[in-house]
Amino acid sequence: MTSSKVPVLAARIERFPIAGSFTISRGAKTEAVTVVAEVSQNGLIGRGECVPYPRYGETPEATLAAIQAMQAALAGGLTRQALQAAMPPGAARNALDCALIDLEARASGLRAWNLLDRPVPGERTTAYTISLGTPGAMAAATARAAHRPLLKIKLGGDGDPERIAAVRKAASESELIVDANEAWTEANLEANLAACAAVGVTLVEQPLPAGKDDALARIKRPLAVCADESVHDRNSLAPLRARYDAVNIKLDKTGGLTEALAMADAAQALGFEIMIGCMVATSLSMAPAMLVTPQARFVDLDGPLLLARDRDHGLRYDESLVYPPDASLWG
Repeated sequence: MTSSKVPVLAARIERFPIAGSFTISRGAKTEAVTVVAEVSQNGLIGRGECVPYPRYGETPEATLAAIQAMQAALAGGLTRQALQAAMPPGAARNALDCALIDLEARASGLRAWNLLDRPVPGERTTAYTISLGTPGAMAAATARAAHRPLLKIKLGGDGDPERIAAVRKAASESELIVDANEAWTEANLEANLAACAAVGVTLVEQPLPAGKDDALARIKRPLAVCADESVHDRNSLAPLRARYDAVNIKLDKTGGLTEALAMADAAQALGFEIMIGCMVATSLSMAPAMLVTPQARFVDLDGPLLLARDRDHGLRYDESLVYPPDASLWG
């Protein structure tokens, strides 16, 4: 490794196979495609990982190019704070923001939470995701995971009352949260919410499409509803207060940990409960998100559990307990 006083930026696309497949209402995939940013300076390297998301018009290639395009700005002294205005929220800024925090932590000799003056994260119970399928297939997958205390159930529209009833029958003791990924309609919204409430679901994520979710403000919601695709950063919070009870903060949406922490503070001030969520990715994506867990009612950082293999020095998972990162991984 060469040593430079000027920050040197490198980035690459990486692929990790998923154990089986991961299916939501928008489709299925068999691998996680991530983009890793590395910033090296004075013999130290900071790393960050992101997942470009097609739902938001992102591709791995465009994300890689957006990160690489910041080399001159970094060499010219661009700080992490200035980065927030220099790049829009999204996956590319997330990778670079987290890489810069990692580098700052290593240069200072502090853990990232001390560097950022945040509470020390402890171990937390993460949700474990059950992919969308037929009621029978989902019940079978749930039965194999029924020992886990918190399950996230992917639903998809028609037939969801039968799916969630089959899931509950297979996991009578687990806390259930549901993620519809924008697949419900105004026509089936109340029936699907009632079916979830009937089996004791705690929370439903993003039942209606973003931008077409006004009905949530007009009905009596029988359980908590959480915004995901409808919320990205602090600027999107205030308009959601009549429609949602909670918000899912994901670093790939906020554009990094810097904004995610500010968003968590703002969401709490507005009375929202917080979920810290993730895309399907390695422990390098989960590690920065652990700094949001002290403020989160729900933790959904199971990405590495869904992979056939994680990267080296990954987070420690003890069944559904996830632990803060070692410095060898990040921060």
